[in-house]
Amino acid sequence: MSDKPKKPGTRREAREAVLQFLFSHDLNNETLPDQCADFWELRATRQKVRDFSTELLNGIFAHRGELDLAIDAACQNYTLDRLAAIDRNILRLAVYEILHREDIPVPVTLNEAIEIAKRFGSAESAGFVNGVLDRIRSEHGNPAGKKVSATTTDSTQPESEGT
Repeated sequence: MSDKPKKPGTRREAREAVLQFLFSHDLNNETLPDQCADFWELRATRQKVRDFSTELLNGIFAHRGELDLAIDAACQNYTLDRLAAIDRNILRLAVYEILHREDIPVPVTLNEAIEIAKRFGSAESAGFVNGVLDRIRSEHGNPAGKKVSATTTDSTQPESEGT
């Protein structure tokens, strides 16, 4: 077997791009999804990754107030502005998927958020993100009639058009 790291699937790569865009938006509020040509010049990727990233970004910005309220309510002893920027933006992405993307099973969203937190966050990020998302999932039940199966995809493998 090869020790070479596996290339992330299309949707994992798109989620990581979304996180990077949201992080840059935190630093420069003028950066909006419809003005991200410069971002894509710096982060060259496949068109499928761009397309899914753009879908997610448009949804996150359209529902940002709602997402931030849900995160703020679920964070015990923290306010949204006190969260690390990486954790805050991973949560925004995942909460958007949980509340508004019925095509993405909740366990997939949770797994993706935790894995991205392990890669980009601090040593405590994965556990923190998991705890907050579990509270949000519990409080919001099964929004939009989403499938809540225990089946997840291996996000390091190339993905089909599904999840």
